[in-house]
Amino acid sequence: MSSRLEQVLKAGQFAMTAETSPPDAATAEVVLNRVSCLKGVADAVNVTDGASARVHMSALAAAAIMAQEGIEPVLQLTTRDRNRIALQGDVVGASALGIHNFLCLTGDKMSAGDQPEAAEVFEIDSGALMRQMRDMRDLGSYPSGREINPPPSLFLGGAEVPMDPGPDWSPARINAKIDNGAQFFQTQYCFDLGIVERYCHRLLEEGITEKAYFLIGIGPLASAKSARWMDQNLFGVDIPEAIIKRLEGADDEKAEGRAICAELLQGFSEIKGCAGAHLMAPHQEAACAQVIQESGLLTRR
Repeated sequence: MSSRLEQVLKAGQFAMTAETSPPDAATAEVVLNRVSCLKGVADAVNVTDGASARVHMSALAAAAIMAQEGIEPVLQLTTRDRNRIALQGDVVGASALGIHNFLCLTGDKMSAGDQPEAAEVFEIDSGALMRQMRDMRDLGSYPSGREINPPPSLFLGGAEVPMDPGPDWSPARINAKIDNGAQFFQTQYCFDLGIVERYCHRLLEEGITEKAYFLIGIGPLASAKSARWMDQNLFGVDIPEAIIKRLEGADDEKAEGRAICAELLQGFSEIKGCAGAHLMAPHQEAACAQVIQESGLLTRR
């Protein structure tokens, strides 16, 4: 078994993933109402795991609901809430449920959430989790040496922040994640086409794109106000002033935000070394689906 996302990337097609958050609801219907618009549009849909240290429906449960309906998930796993025993059990169970894509994360501190008194686990970090998952897949055994038969089918991802690679830029952090087992990366937002070009060019020069696939983060901007807030408050996010001015001058800022995103998707698809895009917009799954369709990239396959 292998994931559709892995197949798309290995075929050299420009992959497009999106993101959803599990709901504060105890029915499958609510999950599917959110993500059904992405079925047949996004190659896979990330399911966040307690983002911002707030509890929602189990990410594993939401991902399983999606997989049953033919919507391929990327299950995010954070090490904040579970120790290695629980995480390893979730990985084997997820693969049995048809979930094969994973994004390994450390997770936000509890102080960021609405139950700051909750205990943090952090027994292992995301790098250790990825190494354990890699070995469970490749060696067919738990870290203790006990056999897993058959072993889980896993396509492993890590997070990255695209940046303008100046003279002091080093690929060491990325290479360390690849050594841990990362096969693909989904990055923080980047709305500057020039930065993406220079970043991917440097990845090519370093031979990194021969070892892992890079999906650059993007999303439909809802308004000039939200774009400016993201530019000023989100780590690693740089939104060019020209884009903010374009939003300010639009009659329909949401529609203009989608148009900008579709144009950037088209630009990303022409950059050598950029294997795809990861679309993020909280509770805007339908807008992400619309952007992918409006980009016209699906028709080029």
